[in-house]
Amino acid sequence: MFYGTLRIAQAQMPVITDRKECLKYIEDKAARCQREDADILLLPEMFCCPYSVESFPAFAEPQGGPLWQACAGIAEKYHICFSAGTMPERDEQGRIYNTAFVFGTDGKQLARHRKMHLFDIDVKGGQHFRESAVLTPGDSVTTFTVELPSGPVTFGLAVCYDIRFPELFRLMALEGAQVILVPAAFNMTTGPRHWELLFRSQAVNNQVFIAGTAPARNESSSYISWGHSIIADPWGDVDSHMDAGEDFRITEIDLGQISEVREQIPVLRHRRTDIYELREI
Repeated sequence: MFYGTLRIAQAQMPVITDRKECLKYIEDKAARCQREDADILLLPEMFCCPYSVESFPAFAEPQGGPLWQACAGIAEKYHICFSAGTMPERDEQGRIYNTAFVFGTDGKQLARHRKMHLFDIDVKGGQHFRESAVLTPGDSVTTFTVELPSGPVTFGLAVCYDIRFPELFRLMALEGAQVILVPAAFNMTTGPRHWELLFRSQAVNNQVFIAGTAPARNESSSYISWGHSIIADPWGDVDSHMDAGEDFRITEIDLGQISEVREQIPVLRHRRTDIYELREI
């Protein structure tokens, strides 16, 4: 396990549906990452597509499609590890996924996570949404290792509603994840109640860093994002927290904190695997 520092850049950006404008915006942030020595750039869930079941099929592209290629090119051009939020992905059978792609500094794909838990909710007096009307759930626990100049870092990858399922985050921690990336778009019902609570609880329960990156709030949108991009640390403290509007921030975290916390409060070591077991099927 690597114990050095990591500089995480989060772009709490508006959803930009014009492809040329969107890529120009991202390139600007990637160039800033290069100038300011950020190790990884994070984008929000559905940064390029309105968050609606009607829009997902219209904006869906295959892995390796034009948007995928553009994001890979940005990672290579600016020599930045790039977690490109999520985008609608269409497979060869025509199924559509809410997919997070990560690219290395050479532009090659490091990871793909298809949102595993679909956002089908109906809150009385609040939000109603049904992703399963058009989306197919993913079926993989996703971790990957990045060889940074300062050393290797192992990441986990999840998408928005996935954070409500502790089994998934524990599996990523057991697979060695030190930092878990969560592009997400909580809404005005769930955001004020659960956003910070969920990120802090998953971080403290698994003794890892968790970075949630959200779209900037747009009050005129049909789906209004809560915003408030966040990084929670292994103690359950908040290392970085944005407001609702458009923002960009680089946060330096100390990965040595993970081993310190695990030595003092050895939760993972104290699991009663003689009685219960969590396993990936």
